[in-house]
Amino acid sequence: MDDRQDVSARFAEGAQYIGGRLRDGSSGVRHHVVDPATGEAVLGFELAGAQDVEEAVAAAKEALPGWAGATPGERSAALTALARAIDARAEEFARTETLQCGKPIKLSTEFDVPGTVDNAAFFAGAARSLEGRAAGEYSGDHTSYVRREPIGVVGSIAPWNYPLQMAAWKILPAIAAGNTIVLKPSELTPLTSVMFARAAKEAGIPDGVVNVVTGAGPDAGERLVGHPDVAMTSFTGSTAVGRRVAEIATRTVKRLHLELGGKAPFVVFDDADLEAAVNGAVAGSLINTGQDCTAATRAYVQRPLYEAFVSGVADLFGQVRLGDPFDPSTDLGPLISQSQADRVAGFVDRARSYATVVTGGGAPGGELAKGAYYRPTLVTDAAQDSEIVQKEIFGPVLVVLPFDGDDEAVALANDTPYGLAASAWTRDVYRSLRATREIKAGCVWVNDHIPIISEMPHGGCKASGYGKDMSQYSFDEYTQIKHVMQDTTGVARKDWHRTIFGDR
Repeated sequence: MDDRQDVSARFAEGAQYIGGRLRDGSSGVRHHVVDPATGEAVLGFELAGAQDVEEAVAAAKEALPGWAGATPGERSAALTALARAIDARAEEFARTETLQCGKPIKLSTEFDVPGTVDNAAFFAGAARSLEGRAAGEYSGDHTSYVRREPIGVVGSIAPWNYPLQMAAWKILPAIAAGNTIVLKPSELTPLTSVMFARAAKEAGIPDGVVNVVTGAGPDAGERLVGHPDVAMTSFTGSTAVGRRVAEIATRTVKRLHLELGGKAPFVVFDDADLEAAVNGAVAGSLINTGQDCTAATRAYVQRPLYEAFVSGVADLFGQVRLGDPFDPSTDLGPLISQSQADRVAGFVDRARSYATVVTGGGAPGGELAKGAYYRPTLVTDAAQDSEIVQKEIFGPVLVVLPFDGDDEAVALANDTPYGLAASAWTRDVYRSLRATREIKAGCVWVNDHIPIISEMPHGGCKASGYGKDMSQYSFDEYTQIKHVMQDTTGVARKDWHRTIFGDR
């Protein structure tokens, strides 16, 4: 299959999907999706502008009453059909994701696409089981109950590192709860988001329920967040951009869900299974070429295991195979762009003046030099307050630091502005209980790092944002709680009226 030619044909009309129709943007700005493995453009299209956002929001607003009024069973049936539609095109989704992101085909095939199908299947079931408090006569002469109602039109912004999965995480809970949505994917990686929207139409989800506008952040993104008809914004991306999103969203006092950056600690105690910890650190730091906000980036290893851990990780880093993302044997693909590869290289090059680069620390040569590749890089001897320890790099870089006691381990793990994910490696149940209790993060894994499941929530604290993706908990973001209180007595004059009418 010639993936580049195939993409060009499938998206010949553009990379916007509004009101059930694929079309080009109207900004007047031409943009290209670039294959990061080769640096070659694979698709040109016009970016969305303010008018496209207006039309997408109008389409979502028009579709809202009908979709919100559908029964949970009807929405569930449509989401079940959506899961089947994506699964039926699994190879097409996987190859398109690899083309636009540069991620290895085995990651797209074994993680991104099946995870998305599973998300759709989960929310198909969850749509029928929205929870609320039991009805009851809490005042004695009224019946109270709680309704969960759709918020309205949702405007979501997704990042470029997991375009298909992020589209699913934004779209599925929103529409399962009866909302309609306008999604702005990254202009670097819009293709599978548009494919997702087209699959929704194929599944019987009405036009206008799912819309996609592909434009630049300062134009399409900010217009979407600030639009008065958008009742909620969900954003996944960097903390810096998240602050800007929050600033705009507060002007119209809309619901806001933020999943931001991370700098996940990987804490290895001296009783840990060393082999498991080494394998976990390599996999957890290099998944998606390190472009994962939950990736293991700071390994803290108790001194008795420190030297062996560093040696083991260095050896395994050396065995990781960089190559063509479409080659099933490739372990590590390129970064999303050359500018991102240069950014990662900048962190490592600056660290050489104050730390030790044990292995990696450069781009490969030969055929791979055409792409945005960077070798798996292991850094030691860095100070806790150095930038390579404190700042999000978003690349295949792991920093390892030693610690002595358990108190120090927890303190070092928490010494970061972020709080998205962490892991603890130990055979001691009491140590694991303490770590999971005291490490400040939205998710703490024990003796593993990175796995996620549809049934459990994903989201952070501190500078990593707030709110949850996936699971039943995500409905807290996408529904409005309404208390209904109904008189049960039929009495015209209630006892409390005497506070207004006196004793008459």
